[in-house]
Amino acid sequence: MSTRPISEARDPDLRASVAAMNRAAELAREIAIQTDTSLVVVIDGQIVRIPAKELREAAAKNKKTST
Repeated sequence: MSTRPISEARDPDLRASVAAMNRAAELAREIAIQTDTSLVVVIDGQIVRIPAKELREAAAKNKKTST
């Protein structure tokens, strides 16, 4: 099995998959905030629930630092 970075893959769909996953993750965060639901993710092998309140706070913080 190759250990080359995915950005060097021959298949253009595979190269674009990282950007697509990032867009999907951002959309999931936005929807969770709008619907006041939690996101469930795996961090370091542990299942973690991130409440909408924390997502809102992180989004507000990111918005302040990007402007």
